[in-house]
Amino acid sequence: MAKKSAKESMDTPMMKQYQAIKDQYPDAFLFYRIGDFYELFNDDAVKGAQLLELTLTARNHNAADPIPMCGVPHHAVQNYIDILVDHGYKVAICEQMEDPALAEGMVKREVIQLITPGTRMETGISGAKENNYLAGFTQVDDHFGFAYADVSTGELRTANLSTFETVMNEVMSVEAKEVVVDDSVSSELTDRFKPLGILVSNQNEVTTSSELSFLTQDLDDGAETAAVSMLLSYMEGTQKRSLAHLQRAIAYEPSYFLKMDHYAKRNLELATNIRTGKKSGTLLWLLDETKTAMGGRLLKQWLDRPLLSLDEIKARQDKVDELLQHYFERSNLQDELVKVYDLERLAGRVAFGSVNGRDLIQLKTSLQQVPKIKYVLSELDHDVFGDMLTGMDPVDDISELIDRAINDESPISVTDGGVIKDGYDDQLDEYRDAMKNGKQWIAELEAKERTATGISTLKIGYNRVFGYYIEVTKANLSKLPEDRYERKQTLTNAERFSTPELKEKETLILEAQEKSTALEYQLFTKVREVVKAAIGRLQRLAKAIASLDVLQSFAVVSENYRFVRPTLNNGHDLEIEAGRHPVVEKVLGKQEYVPNDVRMADDTTVLLITGPNMSGKSTYMRQLALTVVMAQMGCFVPAKSASMPVFDQIFTRIGAADDLISGNSTFMVEMQEANDALMHATANSLILFDEIGRGTATYDGM
Repeated sequence: MAKKSAKESMDTPMMKQYQAIKDQYPDAFLFYRIGDFYELFNDDAVKGAQLLELTLTARNHNAADPIPMCGVPHHAVQNYIDILVDHGYKVAICEQMEDPALAEGMVKREVIQLITPGTRMETGISGAKENNYLAGFTQVDDHFGFAYADVSTGELRTANLSTFETVMNEVMSVEAKEVVVDDSVSSELTDRFKPLGILVSNQNEVTTSSELSFLTQDLDDGAETAAVSMLLSYMEGTQKRSLAHLQRAIAYEPSYFLKMDHYAKRNLELATNIRTGKKSGTLLWLLDETKTAMGGRLLKQWLDRPLLSLDEIKARQDKVDELLQHYFERSNLQDELVKVYDLERLAGRVAFGSVNGRDLIQLKTSLQQVPKIKYVLSELDHDVFGDMLTGMDPVDDISELIDRAINDESPISVTDGGVIKDGYDDQLDEYRDAMKNGKQWIAELEAKERTATGISTLKIGYNRVFGYYIEVTKANLSKLPEDRYERKQTLTNAERFSTPELKEKETLILEAQEKSTALEYQLFTKVREVVKAAIGRLQRLAKAIASLDVLQSFAVVSENYRFVRPTLNNGHDLEIEAGRHPVVEKVLGKQEYVPNDVRMADDTTVLLITGPNMSGKSTYMRQLALTVVMAQMGCFVPAKSASMPVFDQIFTRIGAADDLISGNSTFMVEMQEANDALMHATANSLILFDEIGRGTATYDGM
């Protein structure tokens, strides 16, 4: 018998359907649903089997060129998706859109979601306190419209940037996992992202739904609007579901914040330890005493963008000062904050339609803490916390609805029943009573049949295939009356039967169960829609709680490590008495840290530091930069006293290493960093140069 060719193997109706869908997503792994499995075919299967450590098999073994395939069970698919997306790939989820048992001909299938590194929801994100940003930019004349968003939290921001280097810096600053561009951006520019391991995707067709059109209404810049619209089109095209939780795009101006490029943040180890690549041993690690996921993410954002406005800095300092002076109120506040779940991502799941009963209970629990949080704030100085107190909406109508409707011990699945509380809906209560009475009747029938037959081991059971049945061991079959029992199933050691009486009751019980499940899901979706209408209020509340959480974190750290409130000014005088490197001091623990003074003024704008190796020169420079960053975040600083100007930029040339990915040597990296400082520094900039040119020759370096 002749073997089928590869073409003949792909000519079956199912494989034709597969290929037609795959052609729409050529750059993604297509997870194609067949029954209880997701299957991968051809190149997807070969590569997927290797990455996911799956067994590679083949479809149509008898073909001359069998089709490679591998598969994963549907209930475990998320783990496999996360692995591929973590490797920088896209995954298209293709579902069966109708019941195969009821389908006429080929089962209808379509892609319901395209998961990419920048568009994943909570699952797979490295941590609750981490954002997962998708960035995008478009070129308009000689400048760039830039935007970034977190699909899981709804955050959406945009800026008009003058150079591509600024775009690169913003992308790296927010640690975007994926960048979206259109045809206005040359491949020469997009190729710059590939060595960084950032996926670049194209979105040339911009079609934003009416549901999201309002998100750009506050923008008056054409480049910003273009970038946001492109990003929204990409998110709609990949998510294929409601994005009602996305917030209005907020335009920001990078020059309104303390500017630090990617290299400065890396050299100062603000959020990433150079040696380990992790958070431990960084300034973020030291400052993070936040109790909520939202607070943790906001702390990182404040660290990325310290303030320039004296008024805004002082407003934060006032709140930290007030919390620092009121230990018991701060302790009570922490007790309530720790009970608040991730409101931003819960709101995202509500919008996506993926929220379940347990999620709503978490939402209710979180909202129930708000009155207690407000009470604590009312005990503090109203001039300091009054704005936060009056602006904190408890959204109590939503918490009360959830409390009335949703069981505290809800199952994960919303289709299995048990989500809606007894007493919430009269019709549902009737169905449940019918089910309960029916099951009581079953128990009574079992006792009656045991008595009638004299078989003490007779039992009545249920499974989804055969329904209710009477099970009798083979040793007792002779005791059964011949006319009343109808055989349903034969097992190794037993037989299963039904009776007319059992069949009749089974129909009533299952009908009540079916109606109960359908009604319960309907009631749940109605509750979900009411919650969905309150997403904006929930997000505003989340922002307020996040800000409060970061401020209390500053207060805790300031108390624990004896930080002081710095005095900031718009001049050039800087005086720090007994300053310390906060991270080094914490790592040293009980070992003594020797503090250092720093003094600079209009007539002393340059300090030249000399000394032997291991004498602390680099640490001294870094501690000054970290003190500036902390002060302009609104935090207290590690010193006996501190008075300093507001800096507009920090430039560093500290601890350079070869940038092999970009093809630059250590010397070239140093020259680039030094040149950047000399070209862009102002009278209000802080520049730190540490041994430029060291190691180039025995007599070089400064």
